[in-house]
Amino acid sequence: MQISSSYELAQGARWYLVHTRPNNERKAELNLEAQGLKTFLPQLEKTIRHARRLTTVRRPLFARYLFVSLDIGRDRWISINSTVGVSRLIAQDGRPVAVPFGIVETLLAHSDAGLTRLDHSLAQGQRVRILSGPLADFTATIMRLDARRRVDVLLEGMGSGVSVSVDRRT
Repeated sequence: MQISSSYELAQGARWYLVHTRPNNERKAELNLEAQGLKTFLPQLEKTIRHARRLTTVRRPLFARYLFVSLDIGRDRWISINSTVGVSRLIAQDGRPVAVPFGIVETLLAHSDAGLTRLDHSLAQGQRVRILSGPLADFTATIMRLDARRRVDVLLEGMGSGVSVSVDRRT
């Protein structure tokens, strides 16, 4: 995957970390963008069960955090702390602390339309834990991967194994 040109940094800019108020990541993102700042909120699709129904929703990859691109010498970064939805810009000694090079860029490289894919390094024979859906918290071994985002896994329990096909994102 290629990094989208909309996330390319301006000269002198770096990525910084913004701590948001609880469940206000999207609100903070929208208000920071309204101030003309470039943001990145990595998200995952998660399947939740409520009242016997399974629903797929988008959730932030890092609860209460998002990234903002700033040129400390040019941008008015002090106003970020008073932005609706923001708790604070992560700083040390009164100055924002830049995220180390490569972290946000790697997340961007594995993201499409803000949805971050963490399944890019799956391999046959690898042991994995299923994170969501009806088989959540089961440990399995990957038997086969296909191009349609499906994975055949071997669930092991009570002395035997059962082959199951699941979505890669779970």
